[in-house]
Amino acid sequence: MTATVAEPEAPAVRPASVRRGYRFELVKLLSQWRVRLLVLACWIAPALFVAAVSLQSSLPTDTVFGRLMNATGWAGSLVMLGFAGTYALPLLTSVVAGDVFASEDRLGTWRHLLVAVRSYRQIFVAKALASLTVILVLVAGMAVSSAVGGVVAVGNRPLVGLDGHLLAPGGAAVQVLLAWASVLAPTLALAAIGLLGSVALGRSPMGLLLPAVVAIAMALAQLLPLPVAVRLALPSYTFVAWNGLFTSPVQFGPLLISIVVSLVWAVTATALAYLLFLRRDFTNLTSDAVGRRAITVGALPLVGLVVLAFAIIAVATPSLGSGIEQDKVQRSLATAFAHLYRLQTEQLNRPAVTEAQLAATAACDKGGDLVADEGPGNDWRCVVSWHLPDVEAVGTAIYQLDVTSDGRFVADGDGPKEVNGYFQVRTPAGDQPNPLWQFDGNVELLRTTPKG
Repeated sequence: MTATVAEPEAPAVRPASVRRGYRFELVKLLSQWRVRLLVLACWIAPALFVAAVSLQSSLPTDTVFGRLMNATGWAGSLVMLGFAGTYALPLLTSVVAGDVFASEDRLGTWRHLLVAVRSYRQIFVAKALASLTVILVLVAGMAVSSAVGGVVAVGNRPLVGLDGHLLAPGGAAVQVLLAWASVLAPTLALAAIGLLGSVALGRSPMGLLLPAVVAIAMALAQLLPLPVAVRLALPSYTFVAWNGLFTSPVQFGPLLISIVVSLVWAVTATALAYLLFLRRDFTNLTSDAVGRRAITVGALPLVGLVVLAFAIIAVATPSLGSGIEQDKVQRSLATAFAHLYRLQTEQLNRPAVTEAQLAATAACDKGGDLVADEGPGNDWRCVVSWHLPDVEAVGTAIYQLDVTSDGRFVADGDGPKEVNGYFQVRTPAGDQPNPLWQFDGNVELLRTTPKG
């Protein structure tokens, strides 16, 4: 009888930890020259841009807070935020998240990565977390750089809000920080779309461009005269809704709804990307995607999200119209005028007056008698009336309003000259910008407070 010696079983090879995979993917991303260039640009270029523009006599008055860039350093950061939401953030998410999986297809390194990590799940988590980290660094760079550039160039001065009330420098800094923080939600949604495109389309250039294409499509939709419920059902509305942080009281409703919608998009698109990633056939060297149905499988749930969000918002709020109604425009204009009239009173060293004493009201008409007094347009004409203490005569001023579809309006003073008909006022300290000549305002599209 012969004895046999059993060979010891080979120890099972455990997958690499998520922490090691995350660190490896982060190093890979930061070693790319284009990512390093983006980090450098986001931490330096905004400060230079804001400082240079703030010191010019010609300001970007067509942007929110653009006309205030030489009055306070905090306005420049908000101008940069508006630019970032339209252009910079979609491009950044495309370059980082839209390429994090596709780069492995181009280099043909999937087999090596799978041998080293031995877990689909951990590969996906590590890549998603690494791309998210880089995107957060880029966004933080733009926020910090633009704020520092503005404060250094112009100074830490009070900021006039979108309803004319004055924010102290400390309060302005907090609101600017909250505005930048709020756009992280739609940025995450675009990043998740980038992950989905990178997984589904492989080395195809469309995977890299998908976040930018989706962002452009949603931005164009926001320019159309759509119902409020449709606007809020798109994550891109957060890039506009932060304007409500600069009114008193703060317009939290649209902002919170749009943030929730953006986060739902981010979770859904990431989950779809993960499910498609698990279906990848990494043994087939001729295939770098999950099949022709990937776009349909990835796109239909996101379209369904828009429909579902629209239905919920439409039922929960009276938001099937444009949201821009006569009483809302009148109320917003009268509130802003009263706040700014107090600023002008202080400039001219006149006796102090309160908003309650002014009792400002506005009467607005859009396009004459044949046009309904609602909706966006540059044909709004308003007459503001107010009272001064111990003065029997009623003061009046005329404004031409250009109201955009997202609720922002620009009020252009049309007389009388001593109130709002000229861009400067003569003060004891010399000529200064007239706060009542031109100013930005914001109509809360969901607000239903009755007139008066």
